[in-house]
Amino acid sequence: MSSMKPRPKPDVFNKGFWEAANQRQLTVQRCDDCAHSHYPGTPVCPGCLSSKQSWVPVSGRGTLLSWVRFHRAYWDGFREEVPYNVILVGLEEGPLMISNLLGAEPEDIRIGDAVEVAFETVDDTLTLPKFRPAGAVA
Repeated sequence: MSSMKPRPKPDVFNKGFWEAANQRQLTVQRCDDCAHSHYPGTPVCPGCLSSKQSWVPVSGRGTLLSWVRFHRAYWDGFREEVPYNVILVGLEEGPLMISNLLGAEPEDIRIGDAVEVAFETVDDTLTLPKFRPAGAVA
């Protein structure tokens, strides 16, 4: 196992998302023809199959839909962080996003809780959008 954490690989479909995240802005892809919002980025709109899409800012607010606490490091690079929370968030704007939950103990996590984006700077080229309970101090 590598001691490195896996890193996102920006490509033509997600480059806009990662560029915005590095500016501490959460975005989703929105169809320029039918306004369907979705994440992750796709080559065509899942609603109308248009290839005309843009990355647009969203509020960063959402609802905790599901979560799991990882007690095993599947990559050595995560060993120091075990245990950690992985969550499914329903963004206010509709799309779903998988991320990490920061600043909450398992006994405090409830499905339906309000969450908001919190950005974690990894290095000069990578900032990760994660979430925390809404109203929590960063």
